[in-house]
Amino acid sequence: MKVDAHHHLWDLKKVHYPWLMEDAVRFFGDPKPIARNYLLAEFSADARSQGFEASVHIQVGAEDGFKEAEWVDMVVRYSKTWPMVQVVFCDLTAPDVITQLDRFKELNSVVGVRQIVGRAPEEDARTGTNALLNNPDFVKGLHAAAERGFSFDLQLVPELMPRMAEIVAQIPNLKVALCHAGSPYDHSTKGLDNWAAQLRYLSELPNVWCKLSGLGMFDHDWTVAKIKPIVNQVLAQFGIGRVMFGSNFPVDSLSSDYHTLVRAYRELVPAGGHDAVFGGTASAFYFDGRD
Repeated sequence: MKVDAHHHLWDLKKVHYPWLMEDAVRFFGDPKPIARNYLLAEFSADARSQGFEASVHIQVGAEDGFKEAEWVDMVVRYSKTWPMVQVVFCDLTAPDVITQLDRFKELNSVVGVRQIVGRAPEEDARTGTNALLNNPDFVKGLHAAAERGFSFDLQLVPELMPRMAEIVAQIPNLKVALCHAGSPYDHSTKGLDNWAAQLRYLSELPNVWCKLSGLGMFDHDWTVAKIKPIVNQVLAQFGIGRVMFGSNFPVDSLSSDYHTLVRAYRELVPAGGHDAVFGGTASAFYFDGRD
């Protein structure tokens, strides 16, 4: 089964996304062009045109995370022709985290959780999300998620990888999907060398997988040649069997159309690894026999 392992949907009449309505340029660019409904019909048409048959919806900063999860679950239930599972937002440091996780467990489409640890240095300085790594309640929440069979989608910047690796190593039953290749925001030679060195802390852990996704957020003028060193490094460190493709649409539509994006990654991933990277790995990681 061919799977797009990382995308978003939103119906602005059903769920409120504060960041999407703000008049501010973010680390990924100006959200104004995507501040409109982006529904399954539009996404799946693009995905199908490139041979995909299923997908993984990732939470995307809704004002009410459970309301977003309920809406996505409804979309999944009413869609008869597009298999989709979802990764939801859960505050793993909350006093009622167990109640939250058990509530999510009642939604059949929920397979994992995400709580963003880092986006980009400038934004992280304002939001303080990096502090999660020094919060013992965050670690307890990860344990609780793992005990319920949830995976964890990890988004952070390279500088935080050594500390995060220490935490993940303590929870071997937690499956972790590293979003956006670990956010290599600095594309200078020095920046990419640092990213590759930090990435090794996570790639050496057997319970961590990596997504080739979201690279357009850090360079709207990306080309195949410019992202090639990143793709090659991810494949070298994780191996074909622990890498999966995700479009990050519609956010990455700010820098590319869907066809161009998929074509670029298909050119960079060796042909012998296409079945795994563009479907097999994500199917095993997220769907677990659901297909």
